[in-house]
Amino acid sequence: MLTGIVIDALDVARMDRFWLDATRGRTGGLHLRFVPTTKQKAAHKNRLHLDLAGGPDWEAEVARLLTLGATRADIGQGDVPWDVLADPEGNEFCVLRPGHPGVLADSGLVAICLDVSEEERHAQRAFWESQANWHAVESHDWGVRLRRTPASTVSLVMGPPMAPKEARNRLRLKVTQRDREPGEFLDASGNEFHVTG
Repeated sequence: MLTGIVIDALDVARMDRFWLDATRGRTGGLHLRFVPTTKQKAAHKNRLHLDLAGGPDWEAEVARLLTLGATRADIGQGDVPWDVLADPEGNEFCVLRPGHPGVLADSGLVAICLDVSEEERHAQRAFWESQANWHAVESHDWGVRLRRTPASTVSLVMGPPMAPKEARNRLRLKVTQRDREPGEFLDASGNEFHVTG
């Protein structure tokens, strides 16, 4: 079952504090674990990022996140119904505005977004349905959305465009599987993920 995200961090304590405050501690049962690294984030966008619901007063929410240490980021998104920010170590995340189809009422963490190419979409959907034990609830031109249950407030959204893979991913999914040896593995697109018992 998909249970969390592992995030490389130069300053583990600062990143843990930022994300706890950013999500107001509401992550829908998803555990964010920060592990120390000495490597700076690569210049290109991460293949995995988080989407947060901005709520009806999304402008105030963006301002709050900027006060916490986020910065505005431009990844070529253009005019879209969300704001792209980066955490204190440059990891991109989005703040969705009301009316965005991914927004759920009263949800702190809306989605985990994984880059998937159009060609690999079906393979990744099958792979993550089996690994996460989550099920597809939407499938469109933009990608596919998986949830643990239809009412779950956290979803895994997979779709294009896919960022280049030049090194180990800075953010990685974590699954808990009691019948599998713990360790780090690769998904159908070569993305690292963690298995814990």
